[in-house]
Amino acid sequence: MEIGNTDAVRLTDVSKVYGRRANQVVALEEVTTAFGRGTFTAIMGPSGSGKSTLLQCAAGLDQPTSGSVLLDGHEISTMDETELTMLRRERIGFVFQSFNLLPVLTVRQNVTLPLRLGGRKPARGRVSQVLEQVGLGQRSNHRPAELSGGQQQRVAIARALITDPAVIFADEPTGSLDTRSARDVLTLLSGSARSTGQTIVMVTHDPVAASYADRVLFLADGRLAGELHSPTAESVAERMTRLGAFADEDDLARAGAVRGGQR
Repeated sequence: MEIGNTDAVRLTDVSKVYGRRANQVVALEEVTTAFGRGTFTAIMGPSGSGKSTLLQCAAGLDQPTSGSVLLDGHEISTMDETELTMLRRERIGFVFQSFNLLPVLTVRQNVTLPLRLGGRKPARGRVSQVLEQVGLGQRSNHRPAELSGGQQQRVAIARALITDPAVIFADEPTGSLDTRSARDVLTLLSGSARSTGQTIVMVTHDPVAASYADRVLFLADGRLAGELHSPTAESVAERMTRLGAFADEDDLARAGAVRGGQR
C-alpha cells in the first residue's frame, strides 16, 4: 500500500496503550495526521501529552496498539523488527538531544556510520557535500571532543542526512544547546526542508524552536488539540498556555518572555 506523493508520513487512527486493564495508560488515542514531503513540523504539548510517543510510533521505534502508520509508501505498523531496522537505516534519519556521536571516530567517520552499518559506501563527494551543507567542511577530521555542542549537533544532522532519508525525526534537538547554537541548528533544519525538500518532524517544548517550523501540531492527553501554520514564538506560547503547558507562574513568565526571543 502506498501513500500519495505529497505525504512522507501518514498516521491513521493511531492509538498507543501501555499496561493492561486497571493499570492501562493511554498515551495516544486515535490520532490521524500527516507530514508532507519537504515540510518542517513541530510537535508540542504539555508533559505527558503523547508527543514523544507520537514521534516514536511515526518513526517505527514503537509499535502502535492500533491504527496505521505509513512511511514513504511502507506500512510500518505491521513490520517485524528486522524489516523496521532496515527501513530505519535507509529511509529515516534521527537527531536527538544527546548527540550520540562515537568519541573515537572523526566527524567524517561519524557521518558515514549509517552507511557503513548497512554495508554501503557514500557516492563520490557526498560526504563533503553534506558536511558543507551543515557548515563543517573544514572539520571533517576533528573528533567530537574538539567541537562545540552546536557543532556536534550539526554532525548528528549530517549523519541523519547522509542516507537521503524520507524523513528526519528530531527529539528536542536544541534542548542541551545555548541560544546561539540552538538558532544555528534550527536554521539548518528549516533550510533543509525549504531548499532540499527534506521532511522534518521535531518534538520540542520551546515556542521559539517551534517558530522555525512551517506548522506546529499540538497534543493534549494523547489526542490532537489543533495546529498552527506559519507560527511565531508568541502565538505558540499563547496556544500552549491554553493547553495548560505553562501552568505555574514560572512557566507563564517564561511564555511571556518569549516575545523577546523571536527571530
